[in-house]
Amino acid sequence: MQPSPQVLRPAVPPSTELHTVVELTGARLSGVGVGELTGVVITGIEQRSNAVQPGDLFAGLAGAHAHGARFAADAVARGAVAVLTDAVGAESIGTLSVPVLVHENPRSVLGELSAAIYGNPSQRLRVLGITGTSGKTTTSYLVEAGLSAAGLRTALIGTIETRIGGPRPSGQGCDAPGGPGGGSVRNHAGPSEASPSDSAEAACVTTQGPRSGGNWSWVPSALTTPEAPQLHAMFALMVEQGVQAVVMEVSSHALALGRVDGVRFAVGAFTNLSQDHLDFHADFEDYFAAKRKLFVPESLSASSGSVAAQTCVICVDDAWGRRLAREVGGRAPVVTVSTGAGPIGDGAEPDWTAVDATTLGGGEQRFTALGPGAASGAEQSGASAPAENVKVDVRLRLPGRYNIANGLLAIAVCAAAGVDAEVAARALAEVDVPGRMQRVDRGQDFLAVVDYAHKPAAVESVIATLREYLKGSNGRLAVVVGAGGDRDAGKRPLMGATAARGAELVIITDDNPRSEDPATIRAAIGAGALGMAEAERGEVTEIGDRAAAIAAAVDWARSGDVVLVAGKGHETGQEIAGVKYPFDDREVLAEALCRRSVPDDKDLTVS
Repeated sequence: MQPSPQVLRPAVPPSTELHTVVELTGARLSGVGVGELTGVVITGIEQRSNAVQPGDLFAGLAGAHAHGARFAADAVARGAVAVLTDAVGAESIGTLSVPVLVHENPRSVLGELSAAIYGNPSQRLRVLGITGTSGKTTTSYLVEAGLSAAGLRTALIGTIETRIGGPRPSGQGCDAPGGPGGGSVRNHAGPSEASPSDSAEAACVTTQGPRSGGNWSWVPSALTTPEAPQLHAMFALMVEQGVQAVVMEVSSHALALGRVDGVRFAVGAFTNLSQDHLDFHADFEDYFAAKRKLFVPESLSASSGSVAAQTCVICVDDAWGRRLAREVGGRAPVVTVSTGAGPIGDGAEPDWTAVDATTLGGGEQRFTALGPGAASGAEQSGASAPAENVKVDVRLRLPGRYNIANGLLAIAVCAAAGVDAEVAARALAEVDVPGRMQRVDRGQDFLAVVDYAHKPAAVESVIATLREYLKGSNGRLAVVVGAGGDRDAGKRPLMGATAARGAELVIITDDNPRSEDPATIRAAIGAGALGMAEAERGEVTEIGDRAAAIAAAVDWARSGDVVLVAGKGHETGQEIAGVKYPFDDREVLAEALCRRSVPDDKDLTVS
């Protein structure tokens, strides 16, 4: 048996009789009669055999590399009382000591079934879903802070972590000393924040963040949006622990694969759309169609099974957002957000705008959010007096124009959830996000930053922010960049070209090559970088070893420069040929800074 992963589940799960599961799914029984279902009670559902608990229904689904039904015997040995699979899975299982339910497409019923087994917990929560290519994590952290400031007990689900009970209490979680050589690892212009390792994260769950019960729970995330069985189990635990509002990132994979089926979203928010995940989606239209599901039912008759949000908050800074706002139409209330004042189509003005944006010392920034106010007493009584507009001063520790969009969207989402915009704005001023423009300081005389940027538009935005930081100085920019394997290959040359166009030095290195040949990935990035005219690009070199690449960038830097390590952000591992090795850009960068010798101006160019 493989070791059990950490899970978040209710301490007292509901019970569902197996015959009810058969009725809900329309599955047929294989090898047993209806009479043999008597007394079989389901108390959970799981599709990872090593996470099965006694009383679970095990879902053996077809996967990218193996069919889950292969692990049915292991699941039964761990206490599964029934198995749900497809015809291929049922044939491979053979004879089991528990009932086997066969469905032509078990994934299509998994979300609604998981919700039912856990008592439809999302209906007792205010769930706010955030989707888009970039900005989901930052926006979710900002929204959670705003809701918590309003006195709501919150939970967060996303790329970095799942957390129940609000922001980490002081002394809880994975905060640790600043690392080798003293100094700090922090968000740009933010306070000290630790760089957790995989082992530290594991310890957090069992020692300082109990996985169930108590007032605060935490686990690191494996997926941006969990699979449906884990998601609804988390919701049930959240209800059990008194959570009122959940902020969650909703990926395009989750929407396309039905991971969020059975979830009732009070608010859905859209950040933007740019190239990513085109290894999974056929094209941009398919990518957009997946995101659209959070806002628009797939058909007019799709009401009960739709995940479309009750209120839609949409950033209309790009054409995809403007199109989405139009396509929602009158199905649900739509709140539009834009960082640039002006019409969004058909002469309409955005509901929320950002004005008077100003960069402050240390990379902080502020802006004024203008938006609709709450209905006045006269309006509520039937008179025609309009509500007064809201004018809110917002301060962010996070630099970059794109973070103004994230901050404005967060204010609008909080307002849509019933939180006073002023209250939310005060909370936003205290938010840092791990691995997002996170500064690593070891007393050096240049800026060193780690960021999760791993797609062309994100790399461009981060570079633009750092170039603004360098404006008026003689400082130079070095970018360490790679691209993930088994992912959208089309973005690799675009990332290379973007980095080369914006930096004096580009070091192409490995990210998470996964099952691909790392050299092939680096070559594609290099083709984009070296494809730029020499007069329009910086120096370009290739160092496959990521730690060596980071060290080379640090050794190159001189006073007043900036070193950006892009791509992995908060991640604490590097996946190579099926093995995940411990690797944290923040820790590796800190170590390189501590080892740094007096820099020279050696030429790192590779032609």
